[in-house]
Amino acid sequence: MSDSVTLTHQSAPLPSGRRTRILAVANQKGGVGKTTTAINLGTALAAIRQRVLIIDLDPQGNASTGLGIAHSDRKINAYHVMIGQAQILDAVHDTEIPELHVVTSGPDLYGAEIELVDANAREFRLREALVQISGAFDYILIDCPPALSLLTVNALVAAQSVLVPLQCEFYALEGISQLMKTITMIQQTLNPSLDLQGIVLTMHDKRNNLSDLVADDVREHFGEKVYNTVIPRNIRVSEAPSHGKPVLLYDINCPGSQAYLNLAGELIQREKRTV
Repeated sequence: MSDSVTLTHQSAPLPSGRRTRILAVANQKGGVGKTTTAINLGTALAAIRQRVLIIDLDPQGNASTGLGIAHSDRKINAYHVMIGQAQILDAVHDTEIPELHVVTSGPDLYGAEIELVDANAREFRLREALVQISGAFDYILIDCPPALSLLTVNALVAAQSVLVPLQCEFYALEGISQLMKTITMIQQTLNPSLDLQGIVLTMHDKRNNLSDLVADDVREHFGEKVYNTVIPRNIRVSEAPSHGKPVLLYDINCPGSQAYLNLAGELIQREKRTV
């Protein structure tokens, strides 16, 4: 819960008329590269002239930090949007990348779940907020917390599709099975049009046979839902957040940057087929 803030519009009105796709970047398991994927996929999409908004819906605020937004600049953030204290336009920040914008997060967001526990239509807060910016972006990527919480449910209700980063490790399939149950539950109760957009294999270590075995298992279970692009384990990707930069700004030539550029291209092709 936060002190009251003075709400001021931080930027000029956004353009309209775009066909906006809303993707929840979700996995109930932590440490799978979810925030890293949201940041760098968003940057890669922006690099190919897509207008992108990342919504940092994780109270840890790692996506905000990874995009270089100081804590002092997060006075109006996702928390204020979720509790109805601010409109989403008031929480949109520019980033170093011209076409990439972010709604920031912070520890206040932990309080939103408590404050909304008895609220009417509490699962629809984010969906209702996004109506204000309908048509302003090509892609809205929602970085979800690593848990099935009211925040994650809000993201899944607001989204059209779910993008699942999946670490190439032994317990990967166990983790995703619970997420698939959650997606089914949301489809049956709150958002019938929600679908699985795709699964992105992350932290692949080509020196480790286990990574290939996990990748093969995931492809066997999910078929064409698994992206051809695989995100490698790459030290430059790990270093970039400490500099407040997406890896494409930190080192565009590293394997991680090239993988995210390929992922962006593949995502756009999939979206064209969806249309």
